Amino acid sequence: MSRVIKKIVVVGASGYIGARLVPRLLAAGYTVRAVSRSIEKLRSFSWSGHVNVELVSADVMSVGELGHALAGCDVAYYFVHSMNSQHRNFVQADRLAAENMAKAAEEAGIARVIYLGGLGRQSDELSKHLRSRAEVGEILKRGSVPVTILRAAMIIGSGSASFEILRYLVERLPFMITPQWVRTPSQPIAVRNALHYLIECLHHDEMAGNSYDIGGPHVLTYQELMDTYAEEAGLKKRLVIPVPFFTPRLSSYWIHLVTPVPSYIARPLAEGLRNPAVCHESNITELIRQELLDCRSACKLALANLQHQQVESHWTDAGIIPPAEWFNDGDPNWAGGTVYQDKRSIVIQGSPSDVWQPLIRVGGKTGWYYGDWLWKLRGFMDRIVGGVGLSRGRRHSSELRPGDALDWWRVVAVEKNKRILLTAEMKLPGKAMLELLIDDLDHGRVRLTQTAKFLPSGLLGLLYWWAVTPLHTIVFGGMLRGIARASSCKIEQEAQKHSPVQRPLSEPA
Repeated sequence: MSRVIKKIVVVGASGYIGARLVPRLLAAGYTVRAVSRSIEKLRSFSWSGHVNVELVSADVMSVGELGHALAGCDVAYYFVHSMNSQHRNFVQADRLAAENMAKAAEEAGIARVIYLGGLGRQSDELSKHLRSRAEVGEILKRGSVPVTILRAAMIIGSGSASFEILRYLVERLPFMITPQWVRTPSQPIAVRNALHYLIECLHHDEMAGNSYDIGGPHVLTYQELMDTYAEEAGLKKRLVIPVPFFTPRLSSYWIHLVTPVPSYIARPLAEGLRNPAVCHESNITELIRQELLDCRSACKLALANLQHQQVESHWTDAGIIPPAEWFNDGDPNWAGGTVYQDKRSIVIQGSPSDVWQPLIRVGGKTGWYYGDWLWKLRGFMDRIVGGVGLSRGRRHSSELRPGDALDWWRVVAVEKNKRILLTAEMKLPGKAMLELLIDDLDHGRVRLTQTAKFLPSGLLGLLYWWAVTPLHTIVFGGMLRGIARASSCKIEQEAQKHSPVQRPLSEPA
C-alpha cells in the first residue's frame, strides 16, 4: 500500500483463522492489535506476550466498543462469524455486526478492510450460511472504506470444523448412506495457502475494493475428498451410497451424532455443501504466487499436526468464556436463586506438581479417572438432546488454556499447580461449574479439593440436582482417588465429603 502500515487490527483474533493469522503478521514485522470478546482467551495464546501485539476486548454488537478497538489502526481484518450457540439467528447477528464494522472502520479512519467470506454464486440458490457470508461482504463494501474480499470453499487444516466433520465421518463410518451433495463439486484450499493470501493482500494496493476467489489446485467432490482422506489416514475406502431423501436437516443430525460438531454448526455447513463451491476466476494467482497444496497434501499435513498435537487453533475456540461470578462465595453483586454445592477433598503425600501432572490431563482420551462409562453415558444422553456431549475431547493432551473445550466443559481459569475451573456447556436446567483446587499443606502433603456447584433454573433444575446427587458420591469420590493414584503418591486421608451447602446467591458463605 502507498500508505505506511503502522498497525493492523484483527477483529476475531481468537477464532480459527484469526488466531493463526496474528502470529504470522507478527513474524512479518507488523504491529498487531488482536480483538476478541474475551481478553482471557487472547491471553492464553502463545503469541499474546509478543512485544508488538496489543490485546483488546470488544463486542462487535457495540459500535462504541468496536470503534475504540479500531482507533489508530491502518488495516483491519474481519473474521467475525456468529454461527455459535449464543446466536442461533446468526444471519441477523452477522448483519448487525457487519454494519457496525463498516461504520466503525469509517469513523476510525481505517484505510482498508480485508474480509474472508464463502465461495458460491448467487445463481446457485445459496444456502443460508453462504448467503449470509456474501451479505456481510456486501454490507462492508457499502461503507466508505475499501474492502478486499477473499472467497473460500472448505478450508483444510487441523482443527477446522469442516475438516473435523470430514475426519470423523470417514474414521467412524466404513459404510455411509449420504445426501446427494457428496457429488457436488468443490475446490478446497489448505489453511496455510489461505493465510498466505490474506497476508500478501497487504502488499497490493490494486486489491483494495475488489473480490477474489481462492481455492486449491483441484476440483473434486466431497466423496472424492473422503476417499483421499481415507487413503492418507491408512483406512480402507468407504462405501458411500447417495440417496435423494437425505435432507440437510437429517444430514446435520447425523453429523451431530457421529462427529464432535454440534447441529447448530453442522446444519449450515451441510446445507452449504449442496452448492458448487468452485473458483470462477483465478486473478489472485497472478497477483500472489505461491505453491498451492492439493487436497492430499493438505490432509496429510493436517493429520501430522493432529498426531503431534500441534493444532494452533480449533473450531471449538469460538464463543465467549461464560462469566463465573456466581461460583464465588459471598459475591453481593449476584442475587436471586440458590446455589447447590458438592464439595469433596483428599489429602495426598506429595507436592502440588505431583498432583498437577494427572490433573492437567483430565478428560479427552485420558478420561475422568473413574467411572468413565458413566461419563460416556451422560455424554451420549446429552448428545441425543442436542448437546455437545463428550465428543469434543480436548485440544492438547497435557495443556489447557482459558477458552479451551474440555469434553462438555469450557475452561474458565487455569493456575498451574493450583487450580482448574470449568463451566458446563451441556444441556442443563441451570448452570454448573466444577473446580479442582490444590492446596499445599505442610510436611510434603497436598489437599486436592473438588467442588461442583449448580444454579438450578426452576423446578426442573431442582429435580435434576437431587436426581444426580447420589451419582456424585460414586463419580466424584472415585475421581479424586483416581487422580491420587495417577500421581503415584500415597493417599494419607481418603476422600471426604464436606457438609452440603445450599446458599442464596446474595448471602455470603
